[in-house]
Amino acid sequence: MGEQSSGGSKKTGKTAKKAASAKKVSPAKKAVATGKAVAVKKAAPAKKVAVKPPRDESPTALVRRARRINRELAEVYPYAHPELDFENPFQLLVATVLSAQTTDLRVNQTTPALFARYPAPEDLAAANPEEVEEILRPCGFFRMKTKSVMGLSKALVEDFGGEVPGRLEDLVKLPGVGRKTAFVVLGNAFGRPGITVDTHFQRLVHRWQWTEETDPDKIEAAVGALFPKSEWTDLSHHVIWHGRRICHARKPACGACPIAPLCPAYGEGETDPEKAKKLLKYEKGGFPGQRLKPPQAYLDAGGRPAPPLGAA
Repeated sequence: MGEQSSGGSKKTGKTAKKAASAKKVSPAKKAVATGKAVAVKKAAPAKKVAVKPPRDESPTALVRRARRINRELAEVYPYAHPELDFENPFQLLVATVLSAQTTDLRVNQTTPALFARYPAPEDLAAANPEEVEEILRPCGFFRMKTKSVMGLSKALVEDFGGEVPGRLEDLVKLPGVGRKTAFVVLGNAFGRPGITVDTHFQRLVHRWQWTEETDPDKIEAAVGALFPKSEWTDLSHHVIWHGRRICHARKPACGACPIAPLCPAYGEGETDPEKAKKLLKYEKGGFPGQRLKPPQAYLDAGGRPAPPLGAA
């Protein structure tokens, strides 16, 4: 692109510098990748935000807004990760099944005793159900969950040689395993992209008007169409983390939300920055996270591990 004058050359030079700067990897992401410490980014208060629901938003505009939300959430949660403690695919599979109708924190406080006693599918498949029930009692619905984890362990031993399969069609055949659980395992244990449509994910994509679908499988398809497949797993983490920390079901902290200008539902929750700040949960509110053994990047960023079961 030619310049007609020296003045034009200076402007073009500035433009080029801005473009080059925009392509640089953010310090937060670079720090996580290298393991260096990075301060937890606080949720910036949103003041006097005027947002109109994008009822007439074009498909192209929706894609752009959705991707911008994900980019900004990636800056707020550069250390986002699965909030279940696990060391291998089997542990992640069992922990995800146990997380139904309870918190990841409670699962993380319960599974150390379970995996210490039954470290492999063969061990859990041959366990005494009453003993497993007693261990899983803190997770709630312990009889049903005992049946599920023992059943899937037996299926792993009998049908997959004691190994967790890395295919969606195989995982969903296991007792107690649906698409949501399968995508958690595929994305975080095998590195295969998937969208995890849990209650937080459903709530937020509706508030953001990414889709009007209510069926989890249809939500998965609709949202997946807005993003490259390679981003699906990290997208799930960003949305779920935001739902747990800021965009709560009953009292969303709108006044402390970093993406308030992009949210059609701004104003459903507390908009006063100081009052909203008091609603923040986990590390955004200065409290421990949900994992007893979180990734080092999270600890380097200022996050604190959760206490074990029974700790004061």
